[in-house]
Amino acid sequence: MRNPALLVGLVAVVITAGGCTRIRQNQGYLVDETLVTSIQPGVDNRESVSKTLGRPTFAGQFDSKEWYYVTRITGQYAFAQPKVLSQSILVVSFDGAGNVAKVERRGLEQVARINPSKDRTETLGRDTGLLQELFGNIGQVGAGSGPLGQSGNTGRDGPR
Repeated sequence: MRNPALLVGLVAVVITAGGCTRIRQNQGYLVDETLVTSIQPGVDNRESVSKTLGRPTFAGQFDSKEWYYVTRITGQYAFAQPKVLSQSILVVSFDGAGNVAKVERRGLEQVARINPSKDRTETLGRDTGLLQELFGNIGQVGAGSGPLGQSGNTGRDGPR
């Protein structure tokens, strides 16, 4: 090569461009369509679902009548925040006897979109500054209080 600076520049561009590729990550339950379609309402129960699909990602919070199998694929560039590209939730509902009542799927509509409006969180109560937080209690404690909340001067022999 006649120009080594050009070669070094090309190598630097190729290495830098490698950092701009999207990173994809699979999270949660890996769906096997054959196993999912084999779960039949009225035929299967908790034990057969557990043996077929495995343990759920999580169960219902207040009762265990629903099992959730969650799959999520996220993507991100180098240092950016990850974004949800696709999501699938398999919900297996059980009746009171523990038999499968229904099997349904949900998707990205279950992802909450939260857009903060400011750089701070509004709270109820006083709006105080740093100096008031640091020095706000000066003079608030009663001057005559003892270690146990007693007033007056107490010593080893009792009140004087």
